Amino acid sequence: MKKPLIPQIRKKRRIAKLEARSMAVNGRSPVLQQSRMLFLLITDITNPFYTALARGAEDAARKSGYSMIMGNSDENQEMEKAYVDTILAIRVDGVLMVPAGDASLPHLDALRRHNVPFVLLDREVPGVDSDIVLGDSKESGRTLVEHLASLGHRRIAMINGSNDVSSARLRLEGYREALTLNDLLIEKQYILETTLEPRSNLAEIEYWLCAMSSPPTAIVAGNNALALQVIRALAKRGKSVPDDVSLVCFDDLGPYPEIDTFMTVISRQAYQFGYIGTQLLIERIQDRSSPPQPLRKVVLPGEMIVRRSVADLTCSRSLGKSS
Repeated sequence: MKKPLIPQIRKKRRIAKLEARSMAVNGRSPVLQQSRMLFLLITDITNPFYTALARGAEDAARKSGYSMIMGNSDENQEMEKAYVDTILAIRVDGVLMVPAGDASLPHLDALRRHNVPFVLLDREVPGVDSDIVLGDSKESGRTLVEHLASLGHRRIAMINGSNDVSSARLRLEGYREALTLNDLLIEKQYILETTLEPRSNLAEIEYWLCAMSSPPTAIVAGNNALALQVIRALAKRGKSVPDDVSLVCFDDLGPYPEIDTFMTVISRQAYQFGYIGTQLLIERIQDRSSPPQPLRKVVLPGEMIVRRSVADLTCSRSLGKSS
């Protein structure tokens, strides 16, 4: 006859009570804290920048003995919320997030309420204090416009993501500042604020290009996906880069920039965004100090890479003067 399982049942009850007491204090089970799993939530896995970022994050996680789970929000707040709900259900150790925009605040608050450590990548969210890895978006925006102006461009347009996204706001600020510094007019018709959702704005871009009373000689694209959409829209009108309009953008168009020798870009350290962000997250997870270590902000500078997508208008003007 088997012995009754009362001792085992009592032991399980004691463990359950201890875990419940711990969760009441800090919102997390000490057992579940050791899952060794991290979650990376990005906005567009088809974008080569985020592909490289994800690789950096995974490499850093693996090096420290963690596994990485990944989700893709498609720049959509509802999808982002659904992923955060999933994250809270599976109880990962920490989260790396590229927020979809300023409206991500309640999602990040939910992580904080449940004591889930997180690090933001590429974008800030007003009202959220956290470890973060950013690019120098404003300075890079200025650099692109300065390059165009130095080659004689005076009608410079910008297609950009929503102003609800911090990096887009800063890039627009850099664009505006550089125009002012070069005594160029800031014209409303030359600025298009559009969605960053993949391939969802081609018709809008076509209309914008057709509607301008005086077409720009150059366009600054807020990211590589928008640059590709501009190229598609121009092609549908029988126009090309740089013969009809010059084009520059943030981030390389493909995963192998040494092969893509066409687009002039601000190249950002995508791999390092993910790698450093994961390092910060793991350090935050393992931080047992009281009070916790101060929050850290890492800014990674971009590199201007000049290729073949910009026409030099100074040459044509010089020829015009001499003739």
